[in-house]
Amino acid sequence: MKIPGYEIDLEKAVKIIKNKKYERVLLQITEGLKIHISKFIEFLEEETSASVIISADQCFGACDVVSSELKDMKIDFVIQIGHTQLPNIEDYLIPTLFINAKSDIDISIVIKKAVHVIKGKKIGLITTSQHIDSLKHAIKILKDNNFEPIIGKSSSRVESDGQILGCDFSAARSISKQVDTFLYIGSGNFHPLGLALSTNNPVIVCDPYTNQVKVDELIDIKDMILRQRYGAIARSKDAKIFGILIGTKKGQQRIELALKIKDKLNSKKKKSILLIQNHFTASILESFRDIDCFVSTACPRIAIDDYMQYKVPIITPIELDILLGIKKWEDYQFDEILI
Repeated sequence: MKIPGYEIDLEKAVKIIKNKKYERVLLQITEGLKIHISKFIEFLEEETSASVIISADQCFGACDVVSSELKDMKIDFVIQIGHTQLPNIEDYLIPTLFINAKSDIDISIVIKKAVHVIKGKKIGLITTSQHIDSLKHAIKILKDNNFEPIIGKSSSRVESDGQILGCDFSAARSISKQVDTFLYIGSGNFHPLGLALSTNNPVIVCDPYTNQVKVDELIDIKDMILRQRYGAIARSKDAKIFGILIGTKKGQQRIELALKIKDKLNSKKKKSILLIQNHFTASILESFRDIDCFVSTACPRIAIDDYMQYKVPIITPIELDILLGIKKWEDYQFDEILI
């Protein structure tokens, strides 16, 4: 089915529901697509006899799958709209179908604008799941303008080559030494920021929704974030008790890393507490008033996106190494989940 700006293959879900005779179906939907909830429900209920229930929880990614409580409610089937599956995860508590929201926006306008500001010849093409099918159009435009486009190979956690997640930039890092510049196709700042921090290559942002090409803006944002991260490390210098955050979401479960961090802190005569939670928020963490600094092994965005919301600093495992003197600031890297 089509909704403004996207093509979503709900027909595939209908076939599965009918074939398996599922009676209770849960929809997980990304925040930007929730304005279309009524259309999704209407389509599924007209095409099937299943009862459709909407998950009101925020859905941050393919790692954000349902918990055992919903199995107790006899949910037969889960449809997550807006993300592609993490290929290395298969053991879902409830059968789950991931349906990508493929953008039908013409990217050629913004790519043609970008060719006038690109420096270098070898260009790494990177995007998110919504625009992965558009990469072939970008390749043609770049080749027509005498550039050499290169698509990086993604890790086992990512469905398509050239695709990045907010916690996995392997497709970019795999070609970072081969390219002069990265061309990121998509909107927002977090993904291109992570791209810049994980590779240290120049990044040009091509936003097909606004047809804007951004070059210098990302440099300013990168500098601001690095100042914030340096400040978070500095604020944690005198911390005596550390809270190590462990996420329970599929694909975020880095408990082995958390235990290694605890051992590392013990070796430095620092106290630490392990905290496990599905979704960390400022209000939840404020209850732990004995803790001077949190170290997040959950989603990397927790420490960066919500920096201003937390009274107590939250740092990443790499930033902890800098704090403890194991690594230098010059060795700074963006935290990624590569499991």
